[in-house]
Amino acid sequence: MEGLIKKIKVMGDSILKGIQVDREADRYVVENNIDSVGLSQEFGLQIENCSRFGCTVTKAWSLLSRALDRGDSPDIVLMDFGGNDCDFVWPEIDKNPEGEHLPKTPLPQFLSTYTEMVQALRSKGIKPIITNLPPIAPDRYLSWLCRKENLNEKDILQWLGDVNAIYRYQENYSNTVVSFAREEEIPLVDIRGAFLKNMHLGSFLCEDGIHPNTAGQALMTEAFRTFIKKEQAA
Repeated sequence: MEGLIKKIKVMGDSILKGIQVDREADRYVVENNIDSVGLSQEFGLQIENCSRFGCTVTKAWSLLSRALDRGDSPDIVLMDFGGNDCDFVWPEIDKNPEGEHLPKTPLPQFLSTYTEMVQALRSKGIKPIITNLPPIAPDRYLSWLCRKENLNEKDILQWLGDVNAIYRYQENYSNTVVSFAREEEIPLVDIRGAFLKNMHLGSFLCEDGIHPNTAGQALMTEAFRTFIKKEQAA
């Protein structure tokens, strides 16, 4: 990333958009304290954040393909997907806890779509960079989910088996991203590692158990800073 100013397009979901829980209003708000301005000034970057709440890799591929067709040509596209892809349509599970339910983007489709995105970027001479997923607090997420969507927690747990299944499922998508990055030689920002090396994980997450709070966003800033320094030294 050395030399001239690098144009970076950020494509992700609510994590990179900077969504947090407003405690008083008890709802989601944009409160992005990931220090993109500081990183831009420190490393000579021009960052355009196109992250969207609820975005999956499939939605992102549709947006990216249209952008490329319009001639959009950043130097780098930073991508963070999987958090919504691994999620389920929980009201359907609540109605039928004994049934079979698939995530919003099944893992084979998730991986094949991500592969298409990377190939499209490389064909245009654009460098892809991806991130793994920050960890979640499954018990906190389940409580938030059931309260917000008026779901029966016992029915959800009947289908899950145990609450930690939520963590394991999300972790599987994150691990898949890491393997994908290694196999395809895609630079990876280790956001998950920045969280897991700390004790008291919950203190870095909002009340919903899935969105980093301001302290968690500070960890993400440092993960990006560490990554950029490593890239510049390579």
